Amino acid sequence: MTKNVRTRIAPSPTGFLHLGTARTALYSWAFARHHGGRFVLRIEDTDVERETEGAVEQIVASMRWLGLDYDEGPIYQMQRLARYHEVVEQMIAAGTAYRCWCTPAELDAMREAQRTRGQKTRYDGRWRPAPGKLLPAPPADVRPVVRFANPPTGAVSWNDLVKGPISISNEEIDDLIILRPAPAGASGDAAAFGIPTYNFAVVVDDMDMRITHVYRGDEHINNTPWQINIFRVIAGEGAELPQYGHCPIILGDDGLKLSKRRGAVSVTAYQEAGYLPEAMLNYLARLGWSHGDDELFGREQLVRWFDGSHLAKSPAQWDPAKLAWVNAHHLRQADDGRLARLVQEELDRRGLGGAPGADELERLSRAAALFKDRCSTLVELADWASILFADVRPAEADLATFVNDAVRPALRTLRDRLAELPTWDKSTIAAAMKESLAAHQVKMPQLAPAVRVIVCGRAQTPSIDAVLALFPRETVLSRLRSA
Repeated sequence: MTKNVRTRIAPSPTGFLHLGTARTALYSWAFARHHGGRFVLRIEDTDVERETEGAVEQIVASMRWLGLDYDEGPIYQMQRLARYHEVVEQMIAAGTAYRCWCTPAELDAMREAQRTRGQKTRYDGRWRPAPGKLLPAPPADVRPVVRFANPPTGAVSWNDLVKGPISISNEEIDDLIILRPAPAGASGDAAAFGIPTYNFAVVVDDMDMRITHVYRGDEHINNTPWQINIFRVIAGEGAELPQYGHCPIILGDDGLKLSKRRGAVSVTAYQEAGYLPEAMLNYLARLGWSHGDDELFGREQLVRWFDGSHLAKSPAQWDPAKLAWVNAHHLRQADDGRLARLVQEELDRRGLGGAPGADELERLSRAAALFKDRCSTLVELADWASILFADVRPAEADLATFVNDAVRPALRTLRDRLAELPTWDKSTIAAAMKESLAAHQVKMPQLAPAVRVIVCGRAQTPSIDAVLALFPRETVLSRLRSA
């Protein structure tokens, strides 16, 4: 790159961090890190009526969980109202913006008349100043908005980082509202200056923060001509614009736009469901970007590879099975001590687990090493670990199938041998099982499933001697007595 790269993510605090926003945050972060640039977190909080309490904290926590560290911010738009007002006044003085006193009823009537005539509905410019045009006196009982005087002719063109060349005629867009009166009850700068609209504030912010590259969802394509036109009148015709890249939407597994009505769409939901952050980063990155045939990679590899190329132009489809596969891979690669701490947190949420401490974490670490190959999520791993702490209730069908009169004598002998062991570990437990098999002429495929069902509550586990070694000896003896 020939200039210092500066990217940003600018979520609105109206809820949790959405998966689509997380993906564009990831692309913006990776692009900045790849080029040694800066990544900015900006909070677009001017929609005060839709703001959700605690949303900013949730957004920051989700980004921290994903490892998307930012270099500047959070920067709040509501703390920059004086700056927006300053720019608006400069635009009004320059003739590139003007006040409009149309009431909502007048705008409705305007649109209805246009629909009746078969025209596209748009603001008709009735308050836009023009040479020789006589404007009516402003009504005293109406609070005006400020509109951008969009160029009436020509076209706005840019080379999109994702979609390639795009051009939209200025005749397709009207004079956008850039400042509106604050809602009733507002105070301070909001009451005095009004509230900037998204398409205006984002331009001032990107200009002031020297943003060079903007990755965002392709629902913003229609906003881009306004933003480019506003940028040019504020910064000057020769000013260098940010480069825009519009990423296609994410479709749910039903082929429709990803929606909370049809499944989890927030980063927080997947964190709570037991997915690892490196797996979510891996999966989100591949959901619209590729590096050859590489499917599985880590954070450092992504930063090395992500130069902004190879972004898909078509919508990506969310695939829960693929995400589970990716997560299972990263689960197998994860450090067992780290997994032990995460599993302990999950067990604590369930009211399970032993006394916290190094010994308990060491036991959970061994459990993680033994069980993680069978799991796709931390929740599943915690399900396995829970058998060490919670009472198990074997299914009646399993008891009838595996715990029968042929194997019960061997179970009693095994219990006695286990009680006498000088040490409690995998090798001594294995020896006790061999002695029990020999004493009663039964086979391991008879004894092992019975022990699994009674002690673990399930007929399938990893090597039974390794599993039993995870339990306190008295827990195993107590459960075997029930047979």
